[in-house]
Amino acid sequence: MQKDITSRTIALAGLFQAVRLVQQVAREGMWEEESVRDSINSLFTFDAQTTEDVFGGLPKLRIGLSTLIEQIRPPLPQDAMELTKYAIAVIHLERKLNRNRKVQEAVQNGLREAARQYEYFGEINMPVIGGVADVYQKTISEMGPRIMVQGNPAYLQNSDSSSRIRALLFAAIRACVLWRQAGGNRFQLLFGRTAYQKEAQRLLDSIE
Repeated sequence: MQKDITSRTIALAGLFQAVRLVQQVAREGMWEEESVRDSINSLFTFDAQTTEDVFGGLPKLRIGLSTLIEQIRPPLPQDAMELTKYAIAVIHLERKLNRNRKVQEAVQNGLREAARQYEYFGEINMPVIGGVADVYQKTISEMGPRIMVQGNPAYLQNSDSSSRIRALLFAAIRACVLWRQAGGNRFQLLFGRTAYQKEAQRLLDSIE
């Protein structure tokens, strides 16, 4: 993967798109179905040449790019603060995953099994989402600490919604892996936010 601001911004957009969708599912019980499929599909892109290729192109990251810009531009609304907490939790989990070879192998094996299910159905449907969520629950959730998602209990307790949330958190961690591989680190998030905002706006303008 290339180590440049564009690659890092695209990866962060993938992360924030996934957690924005988590928030939608948990709070509203509704979501952008195509964007959910796009985010989860990134888990099955094993041999991409660029960060953009992982997500299937910039147009599939409109929500993520817009959300990233909102997260950096003060003042932050309450829902943006919640997304920041999710993003920080994802970054923390990804760091733990990066140091745990055993869990990494379990994740890779689980995703390849889910990919075979995806190939069988030919689409991201509930059996595929459920398979991805099961891998997440048996690997990353067990590694801990678990990401505490806030929302309407009726949606959080619904099995399909909870599967979507776990699968999307998995996609967020995948995006975080890409961000780190592209040279991303927490220091940049603290002191390089203006550069991320400008690049996210440039990328968003290029697809509008």
